[in-house]
Amino acid sequence: MTKSTTHPTTLPEIAARLQKGLDRHPLSDSLKFDCGAAGAITLEGGTARLADDPADCTIRISEANLAKLIAGQLNPMTAFATGKIKVSGDMGVALKLAKLLG
Repeated sequence: MTKSTTHPTTLPEIAARLQKGLDRHPLSDSLKFDCGAAGAITLEGGTARLADDPADCTIRISEANLAKLIAGQLNPMTAFATGKIKVSGDMGVALKLAKLLG
């Protein structure tokens, strides 16, 4: 059986991909991806869950752009500069994302 090279596109698939990163690099803070009506993913410690929980840092991003970000097809700094990502709360937590996605 060959390994699938498809990129995550739904919030549950994205949460599963983020969980793999958290298994390697748990967060000491909490981070939430708020995708509006599509839902939210909250990362805390070593857990990624589909939940709209309070977090130290909230990243507002569309579900489509989050999928691109997770797949490495969207540069986070460019997305922030162009308004595709809005960050509130502790910006330092958002900067830890590169290690998680790496």
